[in-house]
Amino acid sequence: MPEVTADDVDRMASSLFIEPGLRSRGFTKFWTLLILAGLIAAAGVIGDSTATVIGAMIVAPLMTPILGSVLAFVLVDRVQLVRAVLLVLTGAASVVAIGYLVGFVGAPPDHFASNSQVDARISPHLIDLVAALATGSAGAFAVARADVSDALPGVAIAISLVPPLAVTGLLLEVRRFHDAGQAALLFGTNVAAIIGTGIAVFLLYRVRTAGRAAGRHVGRLHGTSLVLVAGLLVLVAVPLTVGTIAITTDRRLAADAGPAARQWAQAHGWEVESVAAENGKVEITVLGLPPAPDPEGLRAAVDRAGGRNAPLLVHVIGGGSLSCPAHALRCTTTTTIRLPKESS
Repeated sequence: MPEVTADDVDRMASSLFIEPGLRSRGFTKFWTLLILAGLIAAAGVIGDSTATVIGAMIVAPLMTPILGSVLAFVLVDRVQLVRAVLLVLTGAASVVAIGYLVGFVGAPPDHFASNSQVDARISPHLIDLVAALATGSAGAFAVARADVSDALPGVAIAISLVPPLAVTGLLLEVRRFHDAGQAALLFGTNVAAIIGTGIAVFLLYRVRTAGRAAGRHVGRLHGTSLVLVAGLLVLVAVPLTVGTIAITTDRRLAADAGPAARQWAQAHGWEVESVAAENGKVEITVLGLPPAPDPEGLRAAVDRAGGRNAPLLVHVIGGGSLSCPAHALRCTTTTTIRLPKESS
């Protein structure tokens, strides 16, 4: 079985436990780097710059108190555990506040509608939890093994803690509350994964035994505590599963409706510009010369393709939009007008 030594535990504790005191080196280092990382992340998201956001990931020090809470949990050091958890919570809230303030100054007019950095962080799926579990394991392994500690910068990039918080603050400022919640969920997923896998790795490496050998007080670790940690992972897995199912359903709807829509449009001399599905609603954009073909025929074609229970919204470029509810016999005109794209 792999083990760490007493010296390893002392090294881990010195690097993960931030000493108390507003003027201590560890405390000032943490907050200085965190504030700078929050500013860099918010600026990188507004500028839609992947390189800048990666820079924020490297600078961000949030991994330290998170893994510190893991070590304190394993050693049952309640004082250090409370201190680490408070640092994580206050640090996360601070980055959200930084994102909100930066968004107040520099949020774009479209409210980040076409921002790839935002889009990448507002639809977490189960695969994000899988990636976070693997990355959290790598982080705990790198901390436990001094000979692989040089892998920590890569772990910091992979786990992405500060950018989702900055996105949360930016989206709160533009009142995209649901998407802000999704970005916060991604952060919570990453934290839960680090905690769960970190505890497993530290227990596997017998950190508790090494802690006793180092002369540290190691309390009794109750099974209920481990159950609570497992429950935390389940708690974040539930909304991720719901989101994954929704995305899979939307993709299937779009894939099924696409051929039916193109066949309907071709029969009337029109063209389908795009077919998409979101939250169970199919949206089809069509282009052609007037008069517009009968939308009820498209509704019937989508029904035959497997979209009977999906509402349908047809955008006619230059001619408004048509809403075709599921199981309805008629489509109604909406006030939305879609203009043709300018040729380049």
